[in-house]
Amino acid sequence: MATSECGEPERRFGRTRSDSQHTEAWKRHIIRQLKYRDKAQKTLFQDLIRSYLSLLERCTQKAFITKGLLSVTRPLLHPSSEDSPSSLKRATGELAYQVVELQHEIKIKETCLEKQHARLRECQNDLGAVQLEHGRLQASVADVEEGNRLLKSKYDLLLERHQHTEQAYRKEELSGSELLEDMIRWKQQAAERMNSRNERRVRAREAGRNKHPEAASSKTFNFDEELQSASSPSSSSTSSSPSSPSFLRSESNERVERVQGRLFRSASATSPRFLGSIKGLFERKRRGSSICNLEEHISSPLGICLAARVPTKAVHLLDAHELGINAVRFSPRSNLLATGGTDRVIKLWDIAAGMLHYRGTLDGSNEGITSIEFDSTGTRILAASYDNSALFWRLDDFVPKFTLTGHSRKVTAARFKSHLKQVVTGSADRTVKIWDLQRAACIRTIEVLSYCSDAVCSEYYIISGHYDRKIRFWDSRAASCTQEVPLQGRVTSLDISPNHRELLSCSRDESLQLVDLRMSNARMAFRADGFKCGSDSTKAIFSPDGSYLVAGSADGAVYIWNVGTGKLETQLPDLHRSSVNAVAWSMSGEYVVSVDKSRKAILWSDI
Repeated sequence: MATSECGEPERRFGRTRSDSQHTEAWKRHIIRQLKYRDKAQKTLFQDLIRSYLSLLERCTQKAFITKGLLSVTRPLLHPSSEDSPSSLKRATGELAYQVVELQHEIKIKETCLEKQHARLRECQNDLGAVQLEHGRLQASVADVEEGNRLLKSKYDLLLERHQHTEQAYRKEELSGSELLEDMIRWKQQAAERMNSRNERRVRAREAGRNKHPEAASSKTFNFDEELQSASSPSSSSTSSSPSSPSFLRSESNERVERVQGRLFRSASATSPRFLGSIKGLFERKRRGSSICNLEEHISSPLGICLAARVPTKAVHLLDAHELGINAVRFSPRSNLLATGGTDRVIKLWDIAAGMLHYRGTLDGSNEGITSIEFDSTGTRILAASYDNSALFWRLDDFVPKFTLTGHSRKVTAARFKSHLKQVVTGSADRTVKIWDLQRAACIRTIEVLSYCSDAVCSEYYIISGHYDRKIRFWDSRAASCTQEVPLQGRVTSLDISPNHRELLSCSRDESLQLVDLRMSNARMAFRADGFKCGSDSTKAIFSPDGSYLVAGSADGAVYIWNVGTGKLETQLPDLHRSSVNAVAWSMSGEYVVSVDKSRKAILWSDI
């Protein structure tokens, strides 16, 4: 019974679901039939509807036109009774005229439209040509870039080879210098051994003579007698016999001369000139033929200044150049003065009776002169120039012997090295170059981080001053910076004391700095009220005895400091009309010369 009761509702529920599904089916069928009928009937009337819409649109346009015409012709259609026909004719003519004008305007517009279409076609053609040219240029750019990449790869390869070659060259140069030092050391040892042997021989002979003093005295007496008898003709026959006293004396003299000759030769073997000749022979063998004569390397004896005299007054004033003067230098013998300026020449002056006498002019520079340097013999002059070069003259020829070119900007300093066969130049292109005078070629380039304003050098070291307020010490054999000394202003000049123990620098912080080269941390500053560094190339120097410092100021005065006391010794009157660029102190210690931007040179003395 329970089973039947439960089963009955289930069957009832099943019938209800089937009935609902059947109802949904016939509804969907009816909807589909209605959509189909609507589509079929609408298709039949679609053309009619479009035609109706077109007619309706035309009617609307006509109504609009009619309305406009009515507004225009209403006064004409209802005129007064007298002139209605004439008014109608006039209105009709005006309308016709307007129609003609509109047609003319339409033609003009059509002509303009055709021209614009033609211009548009031309622009399209030009655009096509430009696009073609653009494509061609892009292809050429791609080719150039590819060529640049190939060139860059070749350049990198060549640069790498150059670096390897330069490293090998430096190694060979170092090995050559080591061989030279070994050779010199062996020669010194051989000379010492020869000296010791000669000394032993001399001592042995002196000891032998001391053993027989009576015989030695008798021989001396016999020598005197023989000299007296040699004056007579009868003595000529006996003077040549081996047993005669004269023969003994001549033999003893020859022995003494041979001993003295050996002593002289052994002593000269260790002299600097002998070692220099060995070094010169080695360098000539290594470098080839020289363009300089051997006489140029022989240093003439120079005077030594025992005490410089502080000048007190101006003894001679003159306009030395046509334009401003940048450099001045005395020769080592103090009898010749050289001045160089922006007028591209170096003028030579003789000093006699407290006056400057014109001697000659050295031509050859294409731009102004920035610095001048005499060699130690006083027969050659080296100058730096604004034309990116350094020039070399002999005093017996007013034309440069050769020009050192290789810098890319102006050369601010040119100095002889101590052995006079090399030259050091500093430039605004941030390089310092070492030149071989025998070949007139650059043998080493030192890259620096800043504008080089001045440089000084010794045998193996180069000291340079720069705009980045630093003094740099370079080992010229390895081209490496060994030390940097910072300052408070741009460095304008450098100078080394006569004993090579102190370095003087002038900088734009209106001071001079004295650096002890043995202890670079020990420094002394020199200042004075009124002293002002006038330019980036103002020169300050030592006196020839190293006791004083002298520099020119922007106000036209010359200031002299005492190195021992650190105080201002004197201030020479401001006779210059403009900033003093450079000063020079004669080796004799008697004269000081100052030059300025207004082409004036003044000779100072205490006489």
